[in-house]
Amino acid sequence: MRKASINRRTRETAIDLTFAIDGTGVSDINTDVAFLDHVLESFARHGLFDLAITASGDLELGDHHLVEDIGIVLGQAISQSLGDCTGIARFADVRVPMDEAMASVAIDLSGRSYLVFDADFSSDLVGDLATQMVSHFFHSLCANAGINAHISAYGANDHHIVEAIFKAFGIALFRSAAIERSDIPSTKGVLTGQ
Repeated sequence: MRKASINRRTRETAIDLTFAIDGTGVSDINTDVAFLDHVLESFARHGLFDLAITASGDLELGDHHLVEDIGIVLGQAISQSLGDCTGIARFADVRVPMDEAMASVAIDLSGRSYLVFDADFSSDLVGDLATQMVSHFFHSLCANAGINAHISAYGANDHHIVEAIFKAFGIALFRSAAIERSDIPSTKGVLTGQ
C-alpha cells in the first residue's frame, strides 16, 4: 500500500498526519478549523484516500499558519506515498458541479510544482476558514508534493465553490495516481523531484 505518516512540530503548529493513496475513503480529521475538516473529508472520500489528521496551532492569530502547514504536510505525504511514480497515470482532469458552482482541476504528477488558481470568493470566510487560505493551501500542497495543478471554479455560494474544488482535486489525484502501466510515465525515465 502506498502510504506515509508525518509528524511536524513548529513554534506555530503541531500536526500528525497519515495518508494512504490506496485507501477506501476513510478519514479522521481534527484540525480545529471545522470547515477545513469538512472539505478535507470530502477530498478523502471522493479520492478514496485514507486520511487521518490531528492538528493544532496558533489560531488566536488566525488560520494562516495552521492551514498552510497542513498543506505542507499533506503535500509531503502525497509525495512520499507516490515514491518514484512507477506505473502511475500521471495526468488527470476533472470537473465537479455542486449546485450552481463548478470546479475544474487538471493535475500532472510531474515532480515539478506549479499552481494556477482561478476562483473568486464573495466573502472573507466560509464557516471558520478564510477564503484567501484556499489558494494558499493548494500552493503549499502542490509545492511539497511536486504537483502541477490548474484549478478554476465559479459559483454564487462560496461554500459550494470551495467544496467542489476539494472534491475535484481528490478525484483528479486519485485518477492521476492510479497504477495503469509498468514504467515511469516520462520520456526522461524519471519524474523531476522524485
